[in-house]
Amino acid sequence: MRLHGLMSLERATRRLRHLQTIIGRPGTRVSSADVQVRWSSSESGSKKVSIGDIATPVKDPKAPELVPHKYFKKDLPQTVLRHLRWIMQKDVLGQDVFLIGPPGPLRRQIALMYLELTKREVEYVSLSRDTTESDLKQRREILGGTAYYIDQCAVRAALEGRVLVLEGVEKAERNVLPVLNNLLENREMQLDDGRFLVAADRYDKLLRDHSQEELDSLKLVRVDERFRVIALGLPVPRYQGNPLDPPLRSRFQARDVHPLPFKELYSMLQEQSKNLPADRVSQLLSFATTLLQSESSELGLPDFPMDNLVHVVKILDALPGVSSHAVLQRLYPYSLMLGKEGKTAVTDTLSKFELVDQGLADGGVESVIKQGQEAAVKVSVGRKNYDLKLAAGQLDSVPSGRDGTFVPTNYHDTFLSELMQSHLAKDFCVVGPRGSGKSVVVRQFADMLGYHVEPIMLYQDMTSRDLLQQRTTMPNGDTVWRPSPLVTAALEGSLAVLDGVHRINQGSFSVLHRLINERELQLFDGTRLLNAEQYESVKEETGSTNEQLAEKGILPIHPSFRIVALSEPPVPGSSKQQWMSPEMLTMFLYHHLRPLSRKEEFNVISSLVPNVSDLGPLFDFVHTLRDSTDGTLTSLASSLSTRQLLRIARRVTQYPGEDLYAIIHKACLARFLPRLARSALDQTLSDSGIKEANKETSLESFEKAITCEVKDGVLRLGSTSVPVFNPDNKTKVPDILFYENPQHLSVMEDMVKDFSLGEHLLLVGNQGVGKNKIVDRFLQLLNRPREYIQLHRDTTVQTLTLQSTVREGIIIYEDSPLVKAVKSGSVLVVDEADKAPTHVTCILKTLVESGEMHLADGRRIVSATSGIPASETVIVSHPDFRMMVLANRPGFPFLGNDFFGAMGDIFSCHAIDNPDIESELSMLRQYGPNVPENTLRKLVLAFGELRDMADQGLITYPYSTREVVNMVRHLDQFPNEGLTTVVKNVFDFDQYNKELKETLMETMQKHGIPLGASEASIRLAKEVDLPKFEVIGQWSVASQGMRQKTALMQLPVQTSRLQVKGPVPMFVENKKLDRTETRASVFTEQEAYWMLPLEESNIICDVAVSKTADRSPGQNKHDIIHVATANPICLYSINPATSAANFIDLYDVFPSTAGAYRPRVKILALGSPMDDSVVLHEEVTNVVLMVNVESGEIRRLLSEGLPETPPEKRRFTTVMPQAKNPFRMCPNPSPDPKGTVLFYKLNESNVEVLNILEGMSHSLSLPINLQACHAIDAHRWVLCEAETNSKYLLDRQAEDKFELQPISETGGYGPMKITQMTASPMSDALLSKTLGEKISSPNRVAVTPDSYASVMVGFPELGTSEIYSAPRQELQMSDTVKKSDPLFGLVSKPASPNPGRTVAYLPESGQVIRALPTWMVPEDVVPEAASKPDLSGYLEVSDLAGHKLRYIPVPGSRQVSPYVSWLLSASEVSVYIAPLSDDELVSVDVGGCLRLWETSVSHLEQSLQEWRNMIGYEDSRPLQVNEERESGRDHDNIDPKHGEIDPQNAPHVGGGNWAGGTGGSNTAGLGGFGGPYRLDAGHQVFQVPDWEKAAVPQEVTEAARAMGQKAYRERLREIEMSEFDGETYEKFASSVRRQVQSLRVILDALQAKGKERQWLKNQAYGDLDDAKLIEGLTGEKAIYKRRGEREPELGSPQELPKRVRLVVDVSGSMYRFNGHDSRLTREMEATLMMMEAFEGYEQKIKYDIHAHSGETYADPMVKTDKPPKNNKERLNVLKMMHAHSQFCISGDNTLEAVKNAIKEIGEEEADEHFVILLSDANFDRYGIRPARFAEILTSDEDVNAYAIFIGSLGDQAIKLSKQLPMGHSYVCMDTKNLPMILQQIFTSTMLS
Repeated sequence: MRLHGLMSLERATRRLRHLQTIIGRPGTRVSSADVQVRWSSSESGSKKVSIGDIATPVKDPKAPELVPHKYFKKDLPQTVLRHLRWIMQKDVLGQDVFLIGPPGPLRRQIALMYLELTKREVEYVSLSRDTTESDLKQRREILGGTAYYIDQCAVRAALEGRVLVLEGVEKAERNVLPVLNNLLENREMQLDDGRFLVAADRYDKLLRDHSQEELDSLKLVRVDERFRVIALGLPVPRYQGNPLDPPLRSRFQARDVHPLPFKELYSMLQEQSKNLPADRVSQLLSFATTLLQSESSELGLPDFPMDNLVHVVKILDALPGVSSHAVLQRLYPYSLMLGKEGKTAVTDTLSKFELVDQGLADGGVESVIKQGQEAAVKVSVGRKNYDLKLAAGQLDSVPSGRDGTFVPTNYHDTFLSELMQSHLAKDFCVVGPRGSGKSVVVRQFADMLGYHVEPIMLYQDMTSRDLLQQRTTMPNGDTVWRPSPLVTAALEGSLAVLDGVHRINQGSFSVLHRLINERELQLFDGTRLLNAEQYESVKEETGSTNEQLAEKGILPIHPSFRIVALSEPPVPGSSKQQWMSPEMLTMFLYHHLRPLSRKEEFNVISSLVPNVSDLGPLFDFVHTLRDSTDGTLTSLASSLSTRQLLRIARRVTQYPGEDLYAIIHKACLARFLPRLARSALDQTLSDSGIKEANKETSLESFEKAITCEVKDGVLRLGSTSVPVFNPDNKTKVPDILFYENPQHLSVMEDMVKDFSLGEHLLLVGNQGVGKNKIVDRFLQLLNRPREYIQLHRDTTVQTLTLQSTVREGIIIYEDSPLVKAVKSGSVLVVDEADKAPTHVTCILKTLVESGEMHLADGRRIVSATSGIPASETVIVSHPDFRMMVLANRPGFPFLGNDFFGAMGDIFSCHAIDNPDIESELSMLRQYGPNVPENTLRKLVLAFGELRDMADQGLITYPYSTREVVNMVRHLDQFPNEGLTTVVKNVFDFDQYNKELKETLMETMQKHGIPLGASEASIRLAKEVDLPKFEVIGQWSVASQGMRQKTALMQLPVQTSRLQVKGPVPMFVENKKLDRTETRASVFTEQEAYWMLPLEESNIICDVAVSKTADRSPGQNKHDIIHVATANPICLYSINPATSAANFIDLYDVFPSTAGAYRPRVKILALGSPMDDSVVLHEEVTNVVLMVNVESGEIRRLLSEGLPETPPEKRRFTTVMPQAKNPFRMCPNPSPDPKGTVLFYKLNESNVEVLNILEGMSHSLSLPINLQACHAIDAHRWVLCEAETNSKYLLDRQAEDKFELQPISETGGYGPMKITQMTASPMSDALLSKTLGEKISSPNRVAVTPDSYASVMVGFPELGTSEIYSAPRQELQMSDTVKKSDPLFGLVSKPASPNPGRTVAYLPESGQVIRALPTWMVPEDVVPEAASKPDLSGYLEVSDLAGHKLRYIPVPGSRQVSPYVSWLLSASEVSVYIAPLSDDELVSVDVGGCLRLWETSVSHLEQSLQEWRNMIGYEDSRPLQVNEERESGRDHDNIDPKHGEIDPQNAPHVGGGNWAGGTGGSNTAGLGGFGGPYRLDAGHQVFQVPDWEKAAVPQEVTEAARAMGQKAYRERLREIEMSEFDGETYEKFASSVRRQVQSLRVILDALQAKGKERQWLKNQAYGDLDDAKLIEGLTGEKAIYKRRGEREPELGSPQELPKRVRLVVDVSGSMYRFNGHDSRLTREMEATLMMMEAFEGYEQKIKYDIHAHSGETYADPMVKTDKPPKNNKERLNVLKMMHAHSQFCISGDNTLEAVKNAIKEIGEEEADEHFVILLSDANFDRYGIRPARFAEILTSDEDVNAYAIFIGSLGDQAIKLSKQLPMGHSYVCMDTKNLPMILQQIFTSTMLS
């Protein structure tokens, strides 16, 4: 169709070329068939006029001033004469006529020519959507307190015999014109004042039978027989508007008035042009005529405005140097208003006529000399100068601009010279994006020509009355009409600037057609404005004076008057924003103002802001955004207009230390951007070199930095000071309760900077974040009075500025807060600005920008610098007046209007967010001083997470601080009510939304708030008695005096410098961990847990704690937990108070984990002053590192006594590799300041003591071989000998002096085996309780395999100590019940001699805690232990002082690394434990789950009490807990088999017999070749190489293919026939139910916003319309407005649905690797999510699903017209996808699939087009180049194409995604994220 259109266009061009050659020279002879006009008069004095053979009598008019003047020209074209002849025929017949045709003034001019020719008086009405019955018939006016009916145009015309011209019939609403039906048909009409109009012949008949008095008493009135109606209208449906009502249509005779033929137009234009060569005229005309051919309209091109060619020729005649292409662009701005195809068609046509774009010719305005009301202007075009005589204003010419803010640039000089050219001929419209400087350029144009500018802000609801005249009352109550600013400007000769032509409804704007084209206007009160020439002609003809004409309502339009329109560019193809209709094209010449270039902008800003610092990166960034073709980036660019950059420059100059990154984020409101746009913004910022400033301030300094005080009349906020205001009236200064917090104060500091620079402020944020509080506090601190106005859906322009009321029959206007604030200089706070329609709030724009505004009562506000004195009609704005606007953030779920989008760049914007955690806590502490800190923290964290979810779109309501404050106040007042009850006050709103309720419960419980739990229970471990402590022997430490073999000995020490290599900086990644509280509804010993984000192969090796007591005084006082992992070796340091973790990957430091190298890592936390570091010892290679966990600096510690050994390079590992390097690090629970670390060599006699602080290393040689070492304080260790297990005390008496003291043991138990000893003694109180007698003595506790604990009383200070022990059965070291550990399915290893971190001692409560595997727990104590294989183990708590024993179950690991056998060769338990401060305990299991435990009885009692208070005991309902687990599901149970079926399902590798084998051939399986289809039997897959697959003979492949096809067809038949399998469907559906819900919420919003009802005006019932108060006074009926669904305007393009195609990958690799990463399952879930979410939105979204594989690039799974309607149909789609993937041949058609989808979708008509590809990133295998794929994705700018990679081998997907265009590709390896990605796609474009 389009191609055909283009070809036809070419043919039309050829015809015209031919026509040009035929046309003769101007002045061609009139042929005999030509029609001519003749006047004749008879002797009796009667006159006649004839056109051709038709004649009509001419009478002298009663009111000659009402006859049109200056329309009828002498040499009219024949076409026009023929139209006039036809009208005359109809006039003679007494018929009414309808001139129909394309837009333009021709039809109106022909009608008025006829009336001038026949000397007929005219009553002209421009119909619009605002025209009512009373505008046509009769309107009531009040005079002297009485209401009179005043006849309107139709009645006046009927009575006086005038011609009624109705223009714009298609604009009038449907029910208006039928009022005239009877008048048109029978010339009869019933009037509202009781009179009845009667046709002339009927009246004359009655007069024969009745006297005049009788007819008058019957109120019958005669309609003059010369009364006629001429209607002018556009053909609907081709153009927009209401079609003709059939009864009305039947009463008219129609005539098509189309543009003049080529020949006539050509002659006419030739006459106009004196200097222009004929060929240029014919070039222009040929082009114009081509565009009017029917072929062009088939292409959807708007009509060319032929009537305006004359203006263009006038310009070219005066300035021949201007290029024809340039002026055609003004007439027909095709590059602005057409889409890609339209532009191509027009440029092709232009080049055919050699009208080539020659670029912008440099030009300028050389000089302006004002001479009265004219100006002699010299303009240059290229190198030529031209002198023009132009109309000018009443003021002096100021070429440099009145306010001196205009900075000339070459571009603007040229642009101004073009405006001057257009000013010569016609009114013009400047089109440019927001913030491109339209207002500034027009103001400069006005200053140059000495014009006074009358700014008129247009808005959507503006009526024709607002444009021309409004009704009001006089002081005596009489109703009068007050002219609008536009009419005033016309009378005074000002420059009327109509700002916002793109906003106003075209049906209302059409009333200006006549004013713009002919400078004539008829007002509602009957006044007529005529252009100067007509006015003079009327004066001359009637002989009247100006005053006499003014009395008759005839006024002259000042010859200098001009209209300039300003507008934003249209959006081609949009149903709402394509305002450049054929009708609008006839009104103006269009100039496109582009935004400034980088250089121009830089010059402008440097001139306006002297001394501006270097803003190079800012300009780079802004111009990258503006030049981008990506819609996301260009939409961001609109927030950074030149105006905004100027603001940024001023701010940076005034406050030099400002962070540019933060300023840009603020200007773009980045906080509220969709994630896609935000990531694009950050990416572009970093590319431009604008980085976020590192604010490395600790929280304490942050709180100190931001404070505020008012002292000596100066307000200091943070580091910014401003003087406090001193107002005359303090009653309006806010005075509120405000609790200061750092975040709000820093926002206020930001605000005060902008405020002091004179800016108006816009605060945007979610509800309840404290916008009003911040503003009120801000004004309170500044001591500024405020006026407050709250906007809402029904706010109108009138109510925003004035409130009208009727008092004693007189309309009184009361100033709104806005006007009061302007007068008094207060601060106007505009609240809820986003609730009012943007077309209402946009009138604030002129007020903010230029300080000007018109009020409904005729007054106007002018800026303080305007120089206009204040008067009754002028309000001068107070210099202190400021505006602070508050709005909710744009977008979902507020559904407000996008106030920021419409006018954000004229305000300084501030995003107000919920306070950060610490700010919110500090604020809540002030609101609830008695609420426990723990409760406050839980609330803050839980609500913080809910807000994050709202930002991601997972929930819709953004829970704010307001809710938290209300809950805290409740808890403070009623402390006995539980938190559970109180949070319901917020969440009961969400009680009935199942999915949302589950999300809320989960989140609240995660943070320990038991929402929704129906039974609160306490599950503490059972207590049993601990065996009594009995004395079992003694230890004697050898003392100085005894000279025996075992006497103490001084050890030889070799001291050397410790070599330190480094530091080497490593990257420290800060990760935020999710803390999950575990005491929400069940109270146990476990408090909370975190999951470390481990890689799949990571293994936990060790845990250590830097305790608060050991940390430096300046550090934040929290414990830090360090966790070391191997494979690769990494270090996590977690702050449990903030849940923040520093992560250091040491992969680069250690050789890669290859072959037999299995690193074993131990860590030791150092004390102050090195408390930010840990020592890390890798036992296999004996590498010792000191790692600073905060800065990431690593130092390697080298000592001769600690030689490093390289790892073995053996390829395969043995079951238990022999420890080549038996050095061990001795754990030390209480570190000393010197950083002492002791290493000993296992089964040898070497000991190495490091002093890290001073860099010393001491090597000791012992006379014994060591087996273990235990630190008992900072300088003493107990050593155990290897063979005999004898004990020695190693005492360090000086830095390098060590003594060895043997310990002799007596007692019947032999040498004691020690697992661990404590490094600190028990307190005397605990010791006394433990032993059951009052005792005070030094002591240590030892843990041994055959006792729960042993206490050495007297050790180590006294020579002899007694051993008290609580005996137990010796712990079995391997599981005798089961040979394998149930958790790992591995044979348990015997325990290593040092069981590492499986024992902990808590000193304050005297508890010994051991981590035991389930099989070690005695069955008689915990009978259920053996039956709980899913536990990680138990914590055995021996409470020594309380003599109790408990076994606490440790939940199973949430994720287990397959490499865990590595770890189990080092320890017999899968949990490591370490003590924290305050007697708490941390455990970490092999899966990286970090758990916090509370075992101390006194702590548990206190926590239980707090927990009970939190649960609250008001609510007596029984509560219960439900636990949820994800089901592991298998989708592969619907497979047809081929091959022998192994009943054992043993794995079969290679071969060709078994079904379900891998790596073989000929059978159904995976990873092989030549089989009929894939079959996954759940074994490890062995893949044969691709070359081997390729080598299969063709016939074998075909046979296998045929077999696969057959099986596939059978499978499809089964699917069609199968019963609905509810269980399978539920498995998929349950995974995405929440996401479906969240997607549907967004779609609902999309629909809700589209369906918002509008105000319907002129109703007989509803709410009183403020604009109709006077009509109400006068007694009219239709003075109400009501909400209703506004019908779309007829002829307006229908709103089309969005069109989505989901392209799913069902190639073999999806099935093949499903076992590896569940990619096919994920894809099926995603597909189901879309099918479920789109159900019910068929009107809004049309979607289909196409699958592709190696076999096809488009297999339709779902068709547009047949979306699946129920669960069975949806499940069938999933089954078909599964089956296709199983049975198709291998190969890949991704590129073809996407290409085809983009092509097909792009050809369909839709509002927006989307193609979403779900695929794996298996591109390498098929040799697909990412660059080619990227090219295809962006091949059609009308189709938004996205790729989502849901499967990846290694990091394929991430690599691929980086090579594709930004924002067009995503990697999604977890179904949870898929909906969020789809949502990002839809919200970033669909909801735009």
